[in-house]
Amino acid sequence: MSKSILLIIGGGIAAYKSLELIRRAKDRGITSRAIITKAGTEFVTPLSVSALSGQKTYTDMFSLIDETEMGHIQLSRAADLVVVAPATANLMAKAANGLASDLASTALLATDKPVLMAPAMNVRMWHHPATQRNLATLRADGVHFVGPNEGAMACNEFGLGRMAEPQEILAAIERLLSGAGPLTGVKALVTAGPTHEPLDPVRFLGNRSSGKQGYAIASALADAGAETTLISGPVELSPPSRVKLIKVETALEMRAACEAALPVDVAVLTAAVADWRAQSQANSKLKKSESGPPSLVLTENPDILAGLARHAKRPALLIGFAAETENVIAYATEKRTRKGCDWIVANDVSKGVFGTDRNTVHLITAGGPESWPEMTKDEVAARLAVRISKALEKVA
Repeated sequence: MSKSILLIIGGGIAAYKSLELIRRAKDRGITSRAIITKAGTEFVTPLSVSALSGQKTYTDMFSLIDETEMGHIQLSRAADLVVVAPATANLMAKAANGLASDLASTALLATDKPVLMAPAMNVRMWHHPATQRNLATLRADGVHFVGPNEGAMACNEFGLGRMAEPQEILAAIERLLSGAGPLTGVKALVTAGPTHEPLDPVRFLGNRSSGKQGYAIASALADAGAETTLISGPVELSPPSRVKLIKVETALEMRAACEAALPVDVAVLTAAVADWRAQSQANSKLKKSESGPPSLVLTENPDILAGLARHAKRPALLIGFAAETENVIAYATEKRTRKGCDWIVANDVSKGVFGTDRNTVHLITAGGPESWPEMTKDEVAARLAVRISKALEKVA
């Protein structure tokens, strides 16, 4: 059965790539109908889009033949998938906040079909907190993303913000239209964030983990088709869509939740689990005293990673994380052996990566260390998901 997409072309220099995307999609038997924003028509013309697609191209609400029949609703729902390429900062902001000020944003708000966005913008715009908030909102709403890539831009700057190439977007389109990804049928477990170990009703032992990398990995695995369970410590993040979220506070709760989630095919333990907890928790708030600070007796928390490595229902692929401040590769290599896991993803936190959107990691496997360049945490997650799918293919 033939498939169709509604292509929304935003106002950016990358709009020229949309023409190649339409041609490639047509070669694959995918029909395209397009909406071009007012700004988009400054870069590509409705005539060129229609010539390639063989379909009428729409530019505003009044370009619909008969709006009395709610044409914008039909347009947004007739396709199997809505693709926004380029997805400008403006289009992302409108979609994240539910605005419907033109045909493109109205179609996005009215659609009941999956949405795929290919962001394209200046590197500073991409990293702006407002754009990152909108990105998080859209991901939580179930919007899929491909890119952006890193490289030179039309504005003579370099960095993240280049729209993904047409072949990359087409691959994402075909994956979504097929309803299957490389991890379809795989069960995945991800832990994320810190644990909070209470000292009294108001104080706890904890750490600075934001959970961003773990949430990104859970989202990437779900996007690849895995049935994903995310066990999260206390964080201020929106849960990824298509992921089963289990919230916990302490290391003991996290261990119990992990064991309850078994069996799984792959487990990625990114959570920064507290090493110690108070041997006993005060029933009331600890008060200052003339005799000095209270004496705290600590006891060791369970080693969740090592425990899963020895578990009767051990995942086929068990991946741990190591945040180190020195000798990163050496310590992570030793940790992989000591814990009994398959891979360790290690990063240097001496300069502070907690709460940021970028990461530099080293993948430690039985074959030795593999250092990845600095990239966003979403890119780390996507790259790890690809490696996981290839590894599980070999196991199968």
